[in-house]
Amino acid sequence: MTPEFQFLCLAARPRPELTRLRELLRKGIDHQALMRLAEGHGVRPSLLDCLGELSWETVPDDAKADLERFRQSHLLKSLTLAGELHRLAATLSDRSIPFVAFKGPTLALALYGGLAGREYNDVDVIVQQRRIDAAEDVIGSMGYASPQGDRTFRRAFLAAQRQYAFVRVDDGAAFDLHWEFCGAHVPFPLAPDEIWDDPALLSVGGRDVPVLSAPNLALLLAGHGTKENWAMLKWVNDFARMIDRHPALDWGALHARAQARGCGGAVLLGCAMAEELLDAAVPQALAPLIADSDRVRKRTAVMAGTMRLGLPPPTQVEHFADLLLCDRPIDRVRGALKLVFTPTAGDYEAMRLPPALWSAYYASRPCRLAFRTAARRA
Repeated sequence: MTPEFQFLCLAARPRPELTRLRELLRKGIDHQALMRLAEGHGVRPSLLDCLGELSWETVPDDAKADLERFRQSHLLKSLTLAGELHRLAATLSDRSIPFVAFKGPTLALALYGGLAGREYNDVDVIVQQRRIDAAEDVIGSMGYASPQGDRTFRRAFLAAQRQYAFVRVDDGAAFDLHWEFCGAHVPFPLAPDEIWDDPALLSVGGRDVPVLSAPNLALLLAGHGTKENWAMLKWVNDFARMIDRHPALDWGALHARAQARGCGGAVLLGCAMAEELLDAAVPQALAPLIADSDRVRKRTAVMAGTMRLGLPPPTQVEHFADLLLCDRPIDRVRGALKLVFTPTAGDYEAMRLPPALWSAYYASRPCRLAFRTAARRA
């Protein structure tokens, strides 16, 4: 492990190791490499907090100035997104559209204790699928537009992702509007029909906003991290804080819920990664399951080992990475086949056909993928 990544892991723990952090500073740290890693892994707020606790010992003035500039811009962005969530919550409630907010400002408040305690770039909300058009209209009335084309285009080429993005041009504020928690080709530990009966309430800007209950949030974080191949320390930190902040959770029951949906390994991977990199205590009910799972132990070793090299995380996760959610090989095969035969916006960009011929993409997509694969190997 590089000293810089080791420092980042110690700083990102739910309970940072200040004594060991001070020792690493005194031995010598490449502060520019440390800052690049912190930015790439999305944990600059944790780094800022720890360096402040250490009185910025040995930190060069230029590195401190860069982090302070980030602090100010991140606080402004966090306040803006919280204000937009407040506005959206009020408007959706006025239209009687049930919704739940997750990640973004609500996750920062729930696990990090403040709006600026975690890095994020947008606000995520989920609504029932039958209300998706009405929710789109609400977001549009707030000055947002989708960079993903009009409603007809999104339904044709993006519906399999089961979420749409909306951005406000003047300041870049963004919403991700979901009706499921993952794409149509893979299972997920948490189903939307499990969240509507018992949402928790979290105060955001003086307004109570519906959010995921603690058990549902744990499943969401396990699924999201696994879907993204646990490539960023930020996602490992989220899960470690979930374990630390909610010791009374019935982790055995949570694993059983995820396993019933075909992705129990996601919960085990989250626990294993949090233990491996951030020294989080694995819930007692899950420790034997992790020890007995070759797949979980091998994947943890590969993913943690890659991160320890001290390289920035990839800007894009590999195409089939989210198949890691699937416990069963047959589900991974089915998921891969769905990806192969489901048209995307990339297919449209590669060969722009009029709407009347869009069904042809179901036939042309496998051929396009085959040609791309052959070209890469050539």
